[in-house]
Amino acid sequence: MKALEHTTTITLPDERVAVCGDWHGNLGWARMLARALPALAPDVTTMLHLGDWWMSPAATDEVFAETNIERIYVTLGNHEPWGEITPLLNEHPGAAVRVSDIIWLLPRPARLSIGGRRVLSLGGAASVDRQSRIEGLTWWPDEAISDQNVAEASAGGPADLMLTHESPAGTPVRPVREILRTNPHGFPKTALDASAASRARVAEVWDAVRPELLTHGHLHAPGGGKTEDGRRVASMGRDGQEGNLGILDMKTLMTATPSLAIIRGMADQWEEDYLAREKRAKGAAEALHSGVLDGLSPSPAALQDAQDYVDGRRTLDEMIEDVRRRHTRRENERRDDDGR
Repeated sequence: MKALEHTTTITLPDERVAVCGDWHGNLGWARMLARALPALAPDVTTMLHLGDWWMSPAATDEVFAETNIERIYVTLGNHEPWGEITPLLNEHPGAAVRVSDIIWLLPRPARLSIGGRRVLSLGGAASVDRQSRIEGLTWWPDEAISDQNVAEASAGGPADLMLTHESPAGTPVRPVREILRTNPHGFPKTALDASAASRARVAEVWDAVRPELLTHGHLHAPGGGKTEDGRRVASMGRDGQEGNLGILDMKTLMTATPSLAIIRGMADQWEEDYLAREKRAKGAAEALHSGVLDGLSPSPAALQDAQDYVDGRRTLDEMIEDVRRRHTRRENERRDDDGR
């Protein structure tokens, strides 16, 4: 992983963005969302990811290549390859770093402006499963939200939207409170204490900047809630879970969350449409290439012409005119070539 570009200023005009919870390197799930997004939200070009990303940069670019997604900003989680990420961020203090065509890793903290809204990103969280991981291989101390991160985030002033991986302490989200109360996976007290301290740090910033909406991942407990003073919290689901994808309106800061059934249905429809387009393209290529009559395969140029025709990028008349221009010359051009 290497830095291709870096910036300390991110200002976007987007009126709507996609927000996603944990993916855990799941390319299959990312591909499903990529197939559904063009139908769900064709106007969305920016994705805000809430951590536990750990995706292959090149593979992610490929997955989203045929969508309208132009940029993905990652608020880093705990399950990330911090051994690679920390050196990149340290080389460019306070800057977002682009590591692929569309992926940007956000520093801690990061300030953005999206659709005129003030956005604060504060990555990191405590790994409650740390005892089953190997330091320097599947777990790094760098995951922790530091006192310096908290101080810098708080000093930046108010925010309208706060992006975190970790939940704040005192969350109003009932499913999150239930998980914290029951400890269904039986994590040890030391892990729970570290989690509580991490959530307290997020809450300190949350109380300082007082965003209208805070949205986070990490707990794999989709749901929402509102505090007594009117601040809203949205907890996103993980890959393959309800509530992993939301379409956020930057004017109202309200999120539409399509169900799993809708996402899967639209992804399946994309697959059916893709196969139908492939069949049509093959037929068009054969029709455009007379060599098939002699048992020959269409040339690469014919295949590209067919795909352009099927996708609506060029009409049949335009392709015929292109062929005519390439293979015919005016009378004066022929005379010049003949030296007469």
